[in-house]
Amino acid sequence: MEQLGRHILVELYNCDKEILNDNNLIEKYMNEAAEVANATIVTSCFHIFNPWGVSGAVIIQESHLTIHTWPEYGYASVDLFTCGDSVNPWKAFDYLKTKLKAEKEEATEVARGLSDRIQYYATQNLGEIKFKPDAK
Repeated sequence: MEQLGRHILVELYNCDKEILNDNNLIEKYMNEAAEVANATIVTSCFHIFNPWGVSGAVIIQESHLTIHTWPEYGYASVDLFTCGDSVNPWKAFDYLKTKLKAEKEEATEVARGLSDRIQYYATQNLGEIKFKPDAK
């Protein structure tokens, strides 16, 4: 099955509450996770909420990594969406569960951009469908 992307939906439980509320540390770990996965970082944007919680995104040439934290519950929700064969989102997953000190994790991978579905719904002949990153 040909696909454009891999999307890993992550649930991290019983994480370190102080880490989950540290905007700078969360941004650092998310950017490092992108690097560990062999992604090319374009930009990142993170926000800390009052009284607690962090949300943010790392935009990568190959798609994005996002996180939302609930320190009061020790919980983080993470999406790791990558395209192409050079990036491994599971490496980012392993890195983040370690850095956030998760005691329990759940993850599901979803294939995105299935080429047969894109072709099926297309109103014109698209030819070969393949992820083509921008020139670096």
